[in-house]
Amino acid sequence: METMPEIGGRAPIAVDVTAGETYWWCACGRSKAQPFCDGSHEGTPFTPMEWVAPASKKVLFCTCKRSGKMPLCDGTHKTL
Repeated sequence: METMPEIGGRAPIAVDVTAGETYWWCACGRSKAQPFCDGSHEGTPFTPMEWVAPASKKVLFCTCKRSGKMPLCDGTHKTL
């Protein structure tokens, strides 16, 4: 039985990221600080995903937790 994360949102969240900075993306869907981890995964099989920004720019982080490009949005939320 495969465990699926909770859906943390139905739309991506735009974030201005800084080149070289590390961001900890929520993989469980439980975080109240979407799209980032707040420790709500404790006691689940999920752990946050480390993502280092390749450039300073605005990116769309996935909140539905179903993207094929995690942690970034690929539009999958439109099919939920």
